Amino acid sequence: MIEIKNLNGALGEFQLHDVNLSVRKGEYLAILGPTGAGKTVLVEYVAGIFKPDKGSIMVDGEDITSLYPEERNIGYVPQDYALFPNLTVEKNIAYGLEARRMPSEQVNAVVSEMISQLKIEYIRHRMPLNLSGGEKQRVALGRALATKPRLLLLDEPLSALDENLRTEMARELRRLQRDVNGTFIHVCHNFEEASDVADMIAIMNEGSIVQTGTLKQVMDAPKNEFLARFVKSQNIFSGIANGSGLKIGETALVKKNICEGDVIVAIRPESIKISGENNQKGENLFSGTVENSLLKPYFSEVVVDIGIPLIIYTMKGETFNRGDKVNVRIPPEKIVVIEKL
Repeated sequence: MIEIKNLNGALGEFQLHDVNLSVRKGEYLAILGPTGAGKTVLVEYVAGIFKPDKGSIMVDGEDITSLYPEERNIGYVPQDYALFPNLTVEKNIAYGLEARRMPSEQVNAVVSEMISQLKIEYIRHRMPLNLSGGEKQRVALGRALATKPRLLLLDEPLSALDENLRTEMARELRRLQRDVNGTFIHVCHNFEEASDVADMIAIMNEGSIVQTGTLKQVMDAPKNEFLARFVKSQNIFSGIANGSGLKIGETALVKKNICEGDVIVAIRPESIKISGENNQKGENLFSGTVENSLLKPYFSEVVVDIGIPLIIYTMKGETFNRGDKVNVRIPPEKIVVIEKL
């Protein structure tokens, strides 16, 4: 169990504010947020690179806040992997073990086990200069995992890889985490990457954790306008709530048991149902006109004017053309209402 409580720290003009975060043993957590949110700074505090001004970091019941990095038994893979350029792959993996003065026979056994687990036998004698991005990542993981850390920190480990390799390596990370039953904290800025690896996500903004939960929980129920925009709710409007309904301009929506007054309304594009026929049932049914339709790799993005412009994702193969008259349903339970501060 990792427990971060009221962590505060200033690095130049940047400040970390009252960060509270829990990660269960054996859990894979992804930390997301915009550039400059403090994701890397947070993992550097956990790694011991910087000391916080206030707060505590507990790992397995031990307060590690004041310990030096080498005393924490935490693995850390920085964004650039930081491999030793003058050492071979197997020597890079062995480095932490040799630094702990482990007997050479035991070092060789652990290194061979890691090389086998990471499927990099074919590069064990190569130098880092001669490795691809994916190979460097595997070696950095091997070096970090060889010492059997109680926690592994990964700072944007897939950012230097192309899209196809990124997906492959994300699956590999997840497999590896399960194989070693490790606790991983993974910094990234890509929701697809987070969905490939993480049990839980934490979203940061301006030096603070603003929401944690499963990916589905955060995407379905963002707590504020920043989160609604960050998780790409796409349909975000200012509205007025009266307790049992909403008004967005002249468009009225049914949504019961909500606050009253000025609100932000967020609706995910995949939650809205669209049809060229009048065969939909339920509340929040509207007629509209297609303003635009764009084919994406895995879905179509359709913009429909129902008095307000709605961005809607439909299954690939469903075609709608500009000017088409269509019917739209917005399920009330999919409407997120956020009180405007």
